[in-house]
Amino acid sequence: MGKERVSIYHIAKEAGVSPATVSRVLTGNANVSTEKRIKVEALIKKYDFRPNAMARSLSSTQTKLIGFLIPDIRNPFYATLAVACERAANERGYSLMLSNYLNDMELQEQNLQKMIEMRVDALIMIGGKVDEMVSDEEYVEKINQITDTIPVVITGKLDGSDCYQVNIDQKKAMEAAMEHLIAYGHQKIALIGGRKDVNSTYTKRVTYRSSLRKHGIAFSADDIVETPEYSVECGLQVMDRIFDSGQELPTAVIAINDFMAMGIMQSIRRHGLFIPDDISILSFDDTFIAESETPCLTSVGYDYDRFANTLVETAIMAIEGKNPSKMQLIPPKLVIRESTAKYNG
Repeated sequence: MGKERVSIYHIAKEAGVSPATVSRVLTGNANVSTEKRIKVEALIKKYDFRPNAMARSLSSTQTKLIGFLIPDIRNPFYATLAVACERAANERGYSLMLSNYLNDMELQEQNLQKMIEMRVDALIMIGGKVDEMVSDEEYVEKINQITDTIPVVITGKLDGSDCYQVNIDQKKAMEAAMEHLIAYGHQKIALIGGRKDVNSTYTKRVTYRSSLRKHGIAFSADDIVETPEYSVECGLQVMDRIFDSGQELPTAVIAINDFMAMGIMQSIRRHGLFIPDDISILSFDDTFIAESETPCLTSVGYDYDRFANTLVETAIMAIEGKNPSKMQLIPPKLVIRESTAKYNG
């Protein structure tokens, strides 16, 4: 291959990367993995490659668009975060392109492709496959093909990917919930909701058990209930089953989110018991639901503005080649309201 015939596309093909990745190496952009940078630099040296102005511009033209993918905007956690992210992006001169893929992974992939075609400068991905305990290798490869071209910021984990991670500190969130209830004298504490193959739920479960162990409280497998969804209906059905089973009732219930807490509270009232006199209820997310329920929900929440600013700022720093932290944690905050009380048994 003669020197005069070598193009950015030849370099990209031989290195097994995208042309935009080669362009990033040429312009000194930090958003390239060390392994890929070494491969590209070796080929640039091998062919004494000197790019023309068009090649250098491949990674410099910006649309000021950030793609934002969420599983279900009907969930108030996602809706609250989406609004906060849009505000954070607008304040920085960017616009958010929203994809609400309704937990349909085929639709998510279609929307991902559309965003790439519309030349978004970065992607922010919330939930879904990026929060699974075992990462799908084929999915990781697809995401890595995207990170060759633009930065991707996720909440969760995607083993083997080159994504930036911004996560809620789920361990501290569950510790706050358990310490509050145990300090109130509760020992029979149920944890309801979520799938064990979801990373955030798994972390909460592990922390739940370690908190019991720390305080010398016996663990019962019956006190952890898995659900396929995170809905009001699932909360209602699970709590109904607990009542119908005849097993010892918990004195406190931790719901995996505010939606499920609503259903659990409906079931408790339907069975003639009172909150928090008979059963205390605590949830996660602290969305608008927490203050609209009766009694108002004690909930572990997060500073949504801080969460959104960190997500958007990480994306923009990566776009600009400023090398943001690969992993960042958002601290939780316990908001104590009327749905929890001291155990009087």
